[in-house]
Amino acid sequence: MRHSVNRATLAVAFASVIAFMGIGLVDPILKPIADDLNASPSQVSLLFTSYMAVMGVAMLITGVVSSRIGPKYTLLLGLLVIIAGAGLAGMSDSVIEIVGWRALWGLGNALFIATALATIVNSARGSVAQAIILYEAALGLGIAVGPLVGGVLGSISWRGPFFGVSVLMAVALVITAFLLPATPRPARATTLADPFRALRHRGLLGVAITALLYNFGFFTLLAFTPFPLDTSAHEIGLIFFGWGLALAFTSVVVAPRLQRRFGTVPTLLANLLAMTATLAAMAVWTDDKPVLAGCVVVAGLFIGINNTLITETVMKAAPVERGVASAAYSFVRFGGAAAAPWLAGVLGEEFNYHLPFWVGAGAVLLGAVVLFATRAHLTGIDAEEGEIDELTDEATAITIGSDS
Repeated sequence: MRHSVNRATLAVAFASVIAFMGIGLVDPILKPIADDLNASPSQVSLLFTSYMAVMGVAMLITGVVSSRIGPKYTLLLGLLVIIAGAGLAGMSDSVIEIVGWRALWGLGNALFIATALATIVNSARGSVAQAIILYEAALGLGIAVGPLVGGVLGSISWRGPFFGVSVLMAVALVITAFLLPATPRPARATTLADPFRALRHRGLLGVAITALLYNFGFFTLLAFTPFPLDTSAHEIGLIFFGWGLALAFTSVVVAPRLQRRFGTVPTLLANLLAMTATLAAMAVWTDDKPVLAGCVVVAGLFIGINNTLITETVMKAAPVERGVASAAYSFVRFGGAAAAPWLAGVLGEEFNYHLPFWVGAGAVLLGAVVLFATRAHLTGIDAEEGEIDELTDEATAITIGSDS
């Protein structure tokens, strides 16, 4: 069967590229913000903590909002909130103000990202795997280009990337408004309880906890590495540009091949162990800047594989509506991992720059243990998608409730 990528899917994917640029844009300016505003690493790392904490909690309402106003208007609302949050952060004069506006930014990202994933999967009218690869390609491209643009703008002023995000989100808003057709509301409105009901499925819960622990290591790397690297915004941008390119390549090209050859769970387990080893190497050679920079790029290879396979697993692990599964999974992984950047900063300040990477490595290793322990509940994820869709249709009423 031949699957086509339609106009709606491409419109959301293009907007997603720009939205994901916002993640990497900020990374090169963490140290410049700390230097200019006399802030400590732990204080600056709160830019990530407030962003992820609000995003994680807000994921619970994405389905509620989308099922009432429709996916298109949810995407547009999310983009408007991001534009406001990023612009106001760029106008701030203290770290606390930036942290607050980053929280607003996280709300917008929650509305956009969860809805974008579900919209791409539902609009593709074909393979879930192909739709998710398209989504991860958008994520990879956005993350790759983001640090490069952030480094260029950040070398002028740390405020530049924030204003850059606002402009880029405005472009995404226009693209989404004009190219994405009106999307109908679901027949049944989602409730706040639905994501929690979805987590009753041990497969989905296991994958969500695995993602939480993996993201703990991932955001430790993302938020803390600029401090031991101690170089210019432009150079940090180039390093993370290489990281993003590695991420994009493996998420689109390598992950599907490994999945077909070895299966989803075995590939994820090996990948998590490789990520653990990379973070451990960063802990050992923290003071060696070339090794540290090289490890950042190498980590991108494993992060790309993990992102694609974990996302696909979530879409298949529990027989519930895909938007509900995405909201439940994102709530656990973002909400739980929100403490990682702050904790990394505190450990670096109070002890040494090696310890945050050791803690990150330990978290990712524990994620591999959780995935291995719950693998029995994921035996069907490599089945043909027609079989998965049948199971989803049969179990949705039981999981979500059929009173309406």
